[in-house]
Amino acid sequence: MDKVVASCAEAVADIPSGASLAVGGFGLNGIPHNLIQALLEQGATDLVTVSNNCGVDGWGLGVLLDHKRIRRTTGSYVGENREFERQFLNGELEVELVPQGTLAERLRAGGCGIPAFYTPAGVGTLVAEGKEVRRFGERDYLLEHGIVCDFALVRASIGDRQGNLVFHKATRNFNPLCAMAGRITIAEVEELVEPGEILPENVHLPGIFVQRVVHVGAGGKRIERVTVRAK
Repeated sequence: MDKVVASCAEAVADIPSGASLAVGGFGLNGIPHNLIQALLEQGATDLVTVSNNCGVDGWGLGVLLDHKRIRRTTGSYVGENREFERQFLNGELEVELVPQGTLAERLRAGGCGIPAFYTPAGVGTLVAEGKEVRRFGERDYLLEHGIVCDFALVRASIGDRQGNLVFHKATRNFNPLCAMAGRITIAEVEELVEPGEILPENVHLPGIFVQRVVHVGAGGKRIERVTVRAK
């Protein structure tokens, strides 16, 4: 039951080119930047990513974009990244935009073994193109499919050796959902504790969803935008 691996490099060593990845985080908050950097150094290419956004220039998933390692991405927000814009407009990157709530539910559904569901989000918009529309009561709904990826990369504040995870405040964001959607989920954790140190009622994500844990410490995090008051 000990799921701890020695390094991020070891944790991502078997991710092949062409793999699909669910990557946690929201903006730069709670992103598994150590695992992403290790994957860059590992060399896998032609990747398919599912994440709320695709990082920023030079950080997060943006480093994989900068080196043209991502072939296709599914997400809700594409701002803050000039290279993303350039690749998309030049036809170098396939992009699927999904309403944020729909993306969250698609990941959750995939993790729970639910193949598809109906939602009113996107009816009558470009999001509905090519999708089944069905009427329930007095409203139309789109059929959306659950998402399951080959791997998931997430970051937690605390994790134990059995993969139970705790997220600090807003870092929880998409991390539990992405973890559920991965066939093999790799979690980088700031603090590693022994089994039993996390009270059951405090577990945000049960270890059943996590296959590998790597201890990375709390350093290296960045703030997307810093706003300060004038003196």
